[in-house]
Amino acid sequence: MSPRPEASGRSAARAALALRKSAPVFAALGDDTRLRLVALLCAGGAMSIAQLTLGTDITRQAVTKHLHVLADAGLVHDVRQGRERLWAFAPDRLAEARRSLDAIAAQWDSALLRLKSTVER
Repeated sequence: MSPRPEASGRSAARAALALRKSAPVFAALGDDTRLRLVALLCAGGAMSIAQLTLGTDITRQAVTKHLHVLADAGLVHDVRQGRERLWAFAPDRLAEARRSLDAIAAQWDSALLRLKSTVER
C-alpha cells in the first residue's frame, strides 16, 4: 500500500523547504577555498586568519571575505580571544543541510521502488 497522496505531498513540501533553507550552505561550500577553510576548521578547531593563510598563496583579505560568506551561511562564527579574532566551525547548519539531502535520498529511494514495482508487473 502506498502512502496517502496528501501525506506524501506534505513530506515533499517539508523537504523542499528544508532544501531552500540549506541552499546558502551548499552555495558556500561550492567554492574550493571555502570548502578547504571548513575542512581546516573542522580538523584544527578555532583558528586565526594568520593560521588559516599559513602556507597558502591566498591573502588574509581574501580569507576574511570567504569566512564572511561561510558565516552568512551559518557554517562558521568568530570568537574574540583577547585582541585576536578566531574563527570556529559551527556544525548545526551543516547537519541541517545533511538532513535535507537525506530527505531527498529517501524520496528518490521511494520513487525508484515504485518504478521497479511498476516495471516488474
